[in-house]
Amino acid sequence: MDLDRVEALSADLERIAEGRDAASLMRHLVGLFKARVPHYHWVGIYLLRDGELHLGPYAGKPTEHTRIPLGQGICGAAARSGQAVIVPDVSADERYLACSVETRSEIVIPILDDGAVLGEIDIDSDLPDAFNEHDQALLERAASLIAGALAASGPGLFSAPEALV
Repeated sequence: MDLDRVEALSADLERIAEGRDAASLMRHLVGLFKARVPHYHWVGIYLLRDGELHLGPYAGKPTEHTRIPLGQGICGAAARSGQAVIVPDVSADERYLACSVETRSEIVIPILDDGAVLGEIDIDSDLPDAFNEHDQALLERAASLIAGALAASGPGLFSAPEALV
């Protein structure tokens, strides 16, 4: 993603976050990213509960991976380490849990509160090597806004995946 797009989307993040509770914020961010970033083909937010990542709002094709144990797959690895993971070629990464045969690359950004993992933003692209440091910076800002909203409302928001159209 280019820097101009990141700057425009960053301004929108701040506006969207104002006055929203965590559930509303996550829904809006998923919708924003899916609609406004052409190489974001699947966008989802997982929240960590009882040692598992639970899928909340998402946009894209349905996935069977609605719960992911900590440490399993790329998402579980990012949650365990608390570090962002960018995978330029998912077919070359043995951790990848295949969700779609079209997916070629993935980025996972943990949602952190004082170093504790609350969840993560997971984005897949059908393009190889689709993500760069600009995507990471934008998504880390979104994750920070989500963390603030979650701290205010708690992580027990979604009892089931929530597909957004």
